[in-house]
Amino acid sequence: MNSFDIIKTVRVTEKGTLQADKFNQYTVVADRRASAPQIKRAVEELFKVKVTRVNTMNVGGKKRRKSTKAAGATSDWKKAMVCLKKGDKISLA
Repeated sequence: MNSFDIIKTVRVTEKGTLQADKFNQYTVVADRRASAPQIKRAVEELFKVKVTRVNTMNVGGKKRRKSTKAAGATSDWKKAMVCLKKGDKISLA
């Protein structure tokens, strides 16, 4: 897998924005098959920053229903919390 396959997007949420300002930590949606070292290399390559720590978790999809009785579900995904070296930032603009 290349870096573009591993890192899907950076999640921009209220909590994530506070973590980025306070702890220099960003939330990334990654491929479910990717390991923490692969995510670290991909973030360093794509955003030209130095990563100090990566924590990952698998997030299960939620049950959803849209105007029918039949239930569906959203997809499972992998969340990675990426902590950057002091002074480095990921530009979200």
